[in-house]
Amino acid sequence: MRFDNALTRMLGVRYPIIQGAFGPNGMGTSAIAVPVSEAGGLGILTSLTFSTPDEFQEDIRRAKAATEKPFAVNFTVFKEGPGDNSYHEDYLKIALEEGIGTVFTSAYDGAVIGRRVKKAGGNWIHKCATLEHAVSTARKGVDAIVIVGIEGAGIKSPNQCSTLVNMTVARRLIDVPLIAAGGIGDARGFMAALSMGASGIYMGTAFMATREFQIPDGLKDRIVDQEILDAEYRNKVLRGERGNHPSLASGVVDSIPTVQEFIENLVTGAEKIVSELRQWGMLD
Repeated sequence: MRFDNALTRMLGVRYPIIQGAFGPNGMGTSAIAVPVSEAGGLGILTSLTFSTPDEFQEDIRRAKAATEKPFAVNFTVFKEGPGDNSYHEDYLKIALEEGIGTVFTSAYDGAVIGRRVKKAGGNWIHKCATLEHAVSTARKGVDAIVIVGIEGAGIKSPNQCSTLVNMTVARRLIDVPLIAAGGIGDARGFMAALSMGASGIYMGTAFMATREFQIPDGLKDRIVDQEILDAEYRNKVLRGERGNHPSLASGVVDSIPTVQEFIENLVTGAEKIVSELRQWGMLD
């Protein structure tokens, strides 16, 4: 099955499958980004993962030595105040000098970084948690937007909508390619996102349950063994209280494959869904 749309052409990837960025916990490195890119998706290095600019540059070069395929870098933008964003300066300079073609920003307004990336000839993609933020960001020259549904992991906002609502509504309001995130972990979620108007998908939890991801096997087992019918777990994800919560994607991830196997399963599963729809007369 061939995937060819504005997003895949922009990123230079075979599949519109993007590995999510991870926090300052040593996980968002080339160890996961390279396998994702090699498998046809887009891997992301997370700048917050690295203690120093030198470590960051070393890992970019490690990734470039391991794959000729594109990978991206994510910068988390903090609210103005005591924890300002001046630390980004050296990291951004390194990313641009090393020829990173796509930069993601997340959290607060990423336009200052985005403008510099675009001036250097790169792609700027911003990750939003709400439709309001997505609409606002679309006016600032962003090349694509990730919108995270409330089903996704991380700190939640009561203003977040579900992935289904995000994609179907944002597609009416925003012209740039949209990337769906939140609760996606298998081929049906992948194809559902595309049918709702997304140009691609962005997954964090699902990639955590791969062999290459650098967390203990016991944590991967917890993702795989999580029961979606567990009301306490489901409510923890959806109630929108302050705090760092898991993703509903844990309820659909059922194995610990290699990254290559996981992406192949998404694609072959998508092909099967398309074949079924054709058999039912729902596609030409």
